[in-house]
Amino acid sequence: MYDWVVLGEWVEIAVRWLHVITAIAWIGSSFYFIALDLGLHRDRNLTSGADGEEWQVHGGGFYHIQKYLVAPASMPDHLVWFKWESYATWLSGFTMLVLVYYMGAQLFLIDPQVMDLQVWQAVCISLASLAFGWIAYTTLCKVFVNANQTVLMVALFGVLVAMSWFYTQVFSGRAAMLHLGAFTASIMSGNVFFVIMPNQRVVVADLKAGRKPDPKYGKIAKQRSTHNNYLTLPVVFLMLSNHYPLVFATQWNWVIASLVFLMGVTIRHWFNTKHARAGNPHWTWALTVVLFLIIAWLSTAPMRVAAEGEAMNREALVYASAPGFEEVVGIVQGRCSMCHAAEPGWEGLHWPPKGVVLETDAEIAHEARRIYLQAGVTHAMPPGNLSFIEPEERAAIVKWFRAAGAEDPV
Repeated sequence: MYDWVVLGEWVEIAVRWLHVITAIAWIGSSFYFIALDLGLHRDRNLTSGADGEEWQVHGGGFYHIQKYLVAPASMPDHLVWFKWESYATWLSGFTMLVLVYYMGAQLFLIDPQVMDLQVWQAVCISLASLAFGWIAYTTLCKVFVNANQTVLMVALFGVLVAMSWFYTQVFSGRAAMLHLGAFTASIMSGNVFFVIMPNQRVVVADLKAGRKPDPKYGKIAKQRSTHNNYLTLPVVFLMLSNHYPLVFATQWNWVIASLVFLMGVTIRHWFNTKHARAGNPHWTWALTVVLFLIIAWLSTAPMRVAAEGEAMNREALVYASAPGFEEVVGIVQGRCSMCHAAEPGWEGLHWPPKGVVLETDAEIAHEARRIYLQAGVTHAMPPGNLSFIEPEERAAIVKWFRAAGAEDPV
């Protein structure tokens, strides 16, 4: 029987694939246009009235690109708008947030050892925090509109550090890092939806009406686009962090996340400086390495693992009460716990893979869905079947999980 859990997994795979594809398109176009803008030759008296130009070669062809500081003298017949890359990335990312962290809140979003929340409370905090992110950011931009942009970036960094700490005080470590990424990505997409695109529409409307566009709209849009440029790399890191317990499951995870934002700035500063032909600031790489080593050192802080005898939530109790649970506990403890332990017994492992511990009844019941998908439906675990789990044991896992009523949507 093709149950709902397997179907749900395939929906997640499809949405995640879409999210990665659209993110590549958005990041690629964003990086390209920043590099193009910085690399324009502005020392040429162009008869077209353009602010600068650049010759490029790609795919066997030559491209002659010109940028107008405000707008061309007349509206082109065909104008390409770069917006759907951003919108599709945010929408697919938010869908992933719903599918994984809202629908699986008790498994991935809520950690009773951090804060014992109801599902609706956790979801409300999540949504409110994303809205707060945009409001706080755009308010800072308006307050520091005439200030040095470095001051604005420092103020924004302060907000990001505060949110890094906040998320780790209410959500699981994995969810905290993911939410910080979503928080930042919402700011970036908000820049496109609420500022960059509306400003560009004003310029286009002025051109169509025969009016000379105000250059302030272009300047504001460029400011927000530059912010997005510096925030991109940390967002990518945070979106990947859920695969690495050394990032999300340590005592200093919020400090690690904060330092990652600084690494994003140093890396992008080097590229931006090179693209602008303004030198080769090697010090940025030295600082990036130092920051990375500090992060690696901080990651050795004690891992957050479930306490012995941890109480089960409602969902875990359902699986623990299902027929065959005792047999599955024996299978998991015999075949999986040598790696998935607070102190793994498998040579070369120093922490449980992905932070998943499977030693107690509560821990096994809490990870029921993963066990079902990884060791029951598929043969992903154990890797290479190193612990020689038998087909009958996999069948017992499937039978137990479905007996708990898991064929209904989770």
